[in-house]
Amino acid sequence: MEMTLPDPTVALTLDPVDRWTIYNRLQDLAVPCACDCGQPLRVAATSPTAVLQIWSVVRSVTLPRDAAIAALETCWKMTVTV
Repeated sequence: MEMTLPDPTVALTLDPVDRWTIYNRLQDLAVPCACDCGQPLRVAATSPTAVLQIWSVVRSVTLPRDAAIAALETCWKMTVTV
């Protein structure tokens, strides 16, 4: 019996300006993606690294400024013990 894997391509519906910004950044990171005019951004989430890169890029572009500041302040207050 042959196992079929799910299609790793995900369509992201974004603001048109954000879509092109995210597309260009993912291209820089060598994450497979396609962006046609008036269509959702399609990204290939083929590995855990690609998923993290997609999440990080989308979050950095779409997160409101005040939420980004709050997240950064939380990071600054964290204490790491080894």
